Amino acid sequence: MNSRQEQLTALDRLLTIMDELRDQCPWDKKQTMQSLRHLTIEETYELGDAILDNNLDEVKKELGDLLLHIIFYAKIASETREFDIADVAREISEKLINRHPHIYGDIKVDSEEEVKQNWENIKLKEGKKSVLEGVPISLPSLVKANRIQDKVAGVGFDWEQPEQVWEKVQEELQELQTEVNDGNEDKIEAEFGDVLFSMVNYARFLNINPENALERTNKKFIQRFKYLESRAKSAGKQLKEMTLEEMDVYWEEAKFQ
Repeated sequence: MNSRQEQLTALDRLLTIMDELRDQCPWDKKQTMQSLRHLTIEETYELGDAILDNNLDEVKKELGDLLLHIIFYAKIASETREFDIADVAREISEKLINRHPHIYGDIKVDSEEEVKQNWENIKLKEGKKSVLEGVPISLPSLVKANRIQDKVAGVGFDWEQPEQVWEKVQEELQELQTEVNDGNEDKIEAEFGDVLFSMVNYARFLNINPENALERTNKKFIQRFKYLESRAKSAGKQLKEMTLEEMDVYWEEAKFQ
């Protein structure tokens, strides 16, 4: 592994390259925070894919892409003297110190849950009006539901046992079925949302990240469906011309590939 000095040297080289690109490259010169935003989101998802695939070489590359974006934003801000990368590093360092009094202060904690509770309480003392202020509005709904529940649990608003949450899931499923039977689409949608929200909560009690779990299923489905398409093509068949029973034969094969 690299020494601390080697790490600092590598970061300094990247800062220098960013300065040169911003000064000399036509594409880099015209970028703004707004133009970079969608690219940053894309890079974050690519990092997420690499992590789910446990492809550490790709994780390293995607982290590099994200690091470049962070430095790029700081460089743009420095040009109007708003802040620079040093200010970014100082601010996150101070935040970490302030929110870890069990490391940098005299607070004692005995568990991860106490750390999370302290974190949310400190944020409120910093001027946050709600523990939910830190949940980005633009988060995908599944991720947002998980963050909402995690944050309110940090201040004690939570179930005590997984069994209680599972009972809530079953209750919401029954309410959904009632609305399905009545045929009211608006109420069906509302109850379906309640089912998903309760399932996300149950996942948290099982120590499962619901986004990761669903993405694993997405990847599994894609892999099996592509196998189905490949086998059908090899047999000279079109999927739309096959019966469900015929497709199911290849689908079952795909489970063992």
